[in-house]
Amino acid sequence: MLKGKVAIVTGGTGGMGVHFAKALSDAGAETIITDIKPLDSGTALKAKQDGGKITYIQADVSQKSSLEELVKKVLDMYRRIDILMNCAGVIVRKPALETTERDWDWTIDINMKGLFMFCQAAGKQMINQGRGKIVNISSLGATYALNDRAVYCTSKAGVSQITRTLALEWGKHGVYVNAIAPGVIRTPMNEAYIKTHGKIDEVIGKIPLGRLGKPEDLIGTALFLASDASDYLTGQTLYIDGGYTLGCLVW
Repeated sequence: MLKGKVAIVTGGTGGMGVHFAKALSDAGAETIITDIKPLDSGTALKAKQDGGKITYIQADVSQKSSLEELVKKVLDMYRRIDILMNCAGVIVRKPALETTERDWDWTIDINMKGLFMFCQAAGKQMINQGRGKIVNISSLGATYALNDRAVYCTSKAGVSQITRTLALEWGKHGVYVNAIAPGVIRTPMNEAYIKTHGKIDEVIGKIPLGRLGKPEDLIGTALFLASDASDYLTGQTLYIDGGYTLGCLVW
């Protein structure tokens, strides 16, 4: 499906990123994962890395120079970049009045600024090639207000708008830019909140499919957006949420 393609996954040692990296690799792509964490944090990838299908390059997505150096290394190795999946992300759960300047800067730097700069660095190569696929990770919070997540929602709204704008600018160059907005997914970032929320049964009751999502539920959409199968789709944010947003509900 993706044989011969070169893919980069940010936040690739954990959360949804590790699942996307495995899926891209299994589909035949030469896959590079990047994260600020050392590879030891992603032990589930070690077997595949030993098999030569996944390469790890450490980078800080909030630093432009770090991203540019990573892109240079990938181009030195493969001479092209076909797929970029921007999975790196953080969340601050605080009431708006308690949110600090540091909370704001940290969230925006990683979720929005870093994503844009990586799109910029990889997109330049894709434009030169005449083709590329960018998949960004947005959120329910891009459209719907979520309690105690003002900065997070702002950053994800920015992700969806960056997605639309780049799709508009780069479509003529053969570069497709889309986003996935997951519903309530059991990732490490959400797990502690899910355990202490106290109303999780109520949330599940509002999901038409009757359960929380798993990272695996997003893989089909991610592969679709990364492949030739999505060649008439760009600038879209696809909500993969078990139907949760059908009632415009929040959790």
